[in-house]
Amino acid sequence: MAEQNKIPRRSFFAGLGLVAAAGVAAKLAPESATSILTNVSPQEPEGDSYRLTEHVKKYYRTTTI
Repeated sequence: MAEQNKIPRRSFFAGLGLVAAAGVAAKLAPESATSILTNVSPQEPEGDSYRLTEHVKKYYRTTTI
């Protein structure tokens, strides 16, 4: 029974290590696709239509998971 308890614990720590390694890799990676897309500024439409202002961009960034 003791051997049976060790296997889930080992797989948990292996998974934890995998998640940590993925986080480090994401942090050290060059610019991601989303940051490249946000650096591109589209032309502003003319008139009183919807505009993607800094305030709106900040709101959209805060709503992402």
